Amino acid sequence: MMESDPMPARPPAAVLWDMDGTLIDSDAAGIAAEMDLARECGGTWSTEQGLALVGSDLAASALIIQEQMPCDLPVGTIVDRLLDGVIEHVTREVPWQPGARELLTALGEAGIPCALVTSSYRRFAEPVVAALPPCTFGAVITGDQVERGKPDPEPYLVAAGALGVDPTECVVIEDSEPGVRSGEAAGCRVVVVPAHAHPVRSPGRTFYTSLSGLSVESLFFAVDAASPQDPR
Repeated sequence: MMESDPMPARPPAAVLWDMDGTLIDSDAAGIAAEMDLARECGGTWSTEQGLALVGSDLAASALIIQEQMPCDLPVGTIVDRLLDGVIEHVTREVPWQPGARELLTALGEAGIPCALVTSSYRRFAEPVVAALPPCTFGAVITGDQVERGKPDPEPYLVAAGALGVDPTECVVIEDSEPGVRSGEAAGCRVVVVPAHAHPVRSPGRTFYTSLSGLSVESLFFAVDAASPQDPR
């Protein structure tokens, strides 16, 4: 092969999916739950404050809510109230992001394993996973399973370990800055599909405007030559 020849594309060992904002459009419901909590606590909350917490560890977010809202409820109670509000929304109808289920199906047909890696807790992830065909995800890693949530690399390292793959051979699909940083710190390639949050554009991050129409081969590209530009 000539030195000028492009590197051959190869599939990722696994694709590791964020949930909120990436697989499902739950960020708006989460912010609405925060605003409901603010009314209950006699505090105030804005959309901008809610967006700043998108993708972050829930317990860490609850500490920020305690201080900024402010809210005198214990951290565990705040987390439970927020989860209750979002779960109520999702159990009525799962708000799938356009193209998410189609890409999951294509990855399954290609034999590429997937894991769900979310800052939300298992009781929220379960109804979402249950709405998909069995064995869609080879592992489900939730925020209440890890000691250090996003942006720490632990969630994605645990997911790669659960699938038995090298994290440096994995592609992460994310929508938020904490999630992107978590995937990068784990050594994964990161594909960013912003929804309500606005991650920073920087070298090594591949941005797409939507999952709709995204092909398995597009993730091959992300493994070998990630680009900060949307190639479509």
